[in-house]
Amino acid sequence: MTAGTPPAASPGSAASAVGSPHGVLELVISERGGRSIASRQFHEGALRVLRPHYLDESGQVCYVVVNPGGAYLGADLYVMDVEVGDGADLLLTTQSATKIYRTPGSFAEQRMTVRLGEGARLELAPDQVIAYRQASYRQNTHITVRPTSSLVMAEVITPGWSPDGASFRYEELRLRNEIHVETEDGTRLLALDNLLIRPPLDDVTGTGFMEGHSHLGSLVVVDARVDQALADELHRLAEKFDAYTGVSLSATMDGITALVLRSLSSSTEKLNRLLGGCSGLLRQRWYGQAPLNLRKY
Repeated sequence: MTAGTPPAASPGSAASAVGSPHGVLELVISERGGRSIASRQFHEGALRVLRPHYLDESGQVCYVVVNPGGAYLGADLYVMDVEVGDGADLLLTTQSATKIYRTPGSFAEQRMTVRLGEGARLELAPDQVIAYRQASYRQNTHITVRPTSSLVMAEVITPGWSPDGASFRYEELRLRNEIHVETEDGTRLLALDNLLIRPPLDDVTGTGFMEGHSHLGSLVVVDARVDQALADELHRLAEKFDAYTGVSLSATMDGITALVLRSLSSSTEKLNRLLGGCSGLLRQRWYGQAPLNLRKY
């Protein structure tokens, strides 16, 4: 537990919303004098964050989430609650891949709640999710933004090693992103991105699904600067990489729009380069920052 934080989660917090999570993380980021800092952080169980660091002079703070247990197992539940206050800027990543091992008779689950204030920015750049043989995993992310918020979220899903060398030996992957816009008049649903892969029940390798590929990458961008021209530009950029890519836009609501880029390929490295190229374009154009180089390995 972080020094200076309370010994238990407060009522209404992420920890009290569910029964016996295996790991809990709460992080509140605020802007102070042109720099973003943690005004509250709490962790319990098998989740931690490393000391914050700053990759450049922009004031954006970077936190790295760590799972000391190394993997998710059957019936594991991880709960994260992240708030980025008005004008604050957070880059949130992980120390290593999220590995889902065998979950016989159950599933591992991650629930994440994100709230962005006015002018707040969040980059979510976790390492890949690796689903091993007989693994079932559910990931539910509930995001609330303001019309002036900015969100860029990248993710790669890859199959883990199996004895016969086949790619789709996991049982099920369910990833759901629910994005809402909050204004003075209330909160409305902007976009719902729902991904379900069940290899034992469906032919996921063929036309209309994985198209013969084994790895899947996603980029979600929510910002007032998202439009059709940007979607077309990102699609043209993605065509330079060895991957099969599609881009879609939500309706514009209260001046803000969501973009979802989905890409299929045969390796994690190829998808990381593609998603890094797209997010790097946005970092440079919107904030004058260099592409991410987290130097983890």
